[in-house]
Amino acid sequence: MPPTLLFDLTKIDLSQTVFDKKAIEEVNPQRYEMQHLDGVIWYDKEKFLILGYKDITENEFWIRGHVPGRPLMPGVIMIEAAAQLSSVFIKRVYEKVGFIGFAGIESAKFRKPVEPGSRLYLLGHITGYDRKKYTCISQGVVNGVMVFDAVLSGLKV
Repeated sequence: MPPTLLFDLTKIDLSQTVFDKKAIEEVNPQRYEMQHLDGVIWYDKEKFLILGYKDITENEFWIRGHVPGRPLMPGVIMIEAAAQLSSVFIKRVYEKVGFIGFAGIESAKFRKPVEPGSRLYLLGHITGYDRKKYTCISQGVVNGVMVFDAVLSGLKV
């Protein structure tokens, strides 16, 4: 059984965007096929919570080879999207300057496939933070169903 969602998505206006792709690009260096965050919908600075999304299109670089005839978003790309979301939180909301690198995966569980045409909501909760390193619980949700949960860490380099 999956864990409880970090927060109730029904209480958030999912049509809003607080940071669009341009605002994300101002703080995250990923581009082209490695840019896996399309927007940030909501955050709570005091509770260390953030909600973003990635729209999965037919034009993703992995479509052709993962898996031919039934394209499935690779789990490693879901994790990368979650890491990019947590980096935006640290840099945009807490205004930390410099490069934030992906430091590790403490745990990850993939629960359901994610296919083209889906919007992958990314939920994050920063649970540990100091001036150089942070830890983030991350969850992915498609159509109200949790598709992955993970604990990630980032490092200011």
